[in-house]
Amino acid sequence: MKDKAELVKGWLRKAQSDITAMDASLEAGALDAACFHAQQSAEKYLKAFLIQAGVDSPFTHNLAKLAELCAGIDASFRSLISVVESLTPYAVEMRYDSEFWPDEEVARDARSRALAVRDFVLRRLPGS
Repeated sequence: MKDKAELVKGWLRKAQSDITAMDASLEAGALDAACFHAQQSAEKYLKAFLIQAGVDSPFTHNLAKLAELCAGIDASFRSLISVVESLTPYAVEMRYDSEFWPDEEVARDARSRALAVRDFVLRRLPGS
């Protein structure tokens, strides 16, 4: 079994991989995929914080729920709820919606939100 530090490191690595995939998707014009990876990176950063705090991260893609759980440890996470709410649907609902074709503005907004989550979480993790 991996120790907590290894688990956190793994989640952070996966989150950064989603950032890389998001940027590559934006560059390629795959804007729906960019939105998906924005949500995925934010989810993984929030779960890394929970794991670091010793809290089991639930199986959910609901970023507001994850931010609220994080707020139980550090109240400043409540400020992220409005940032992450619009990302949640990109995980499943929009991923499988054949009508969802975001424009570049929507995809860049998703990217901005994902990077805001990354920066917020990394400032609160020891050694990051």
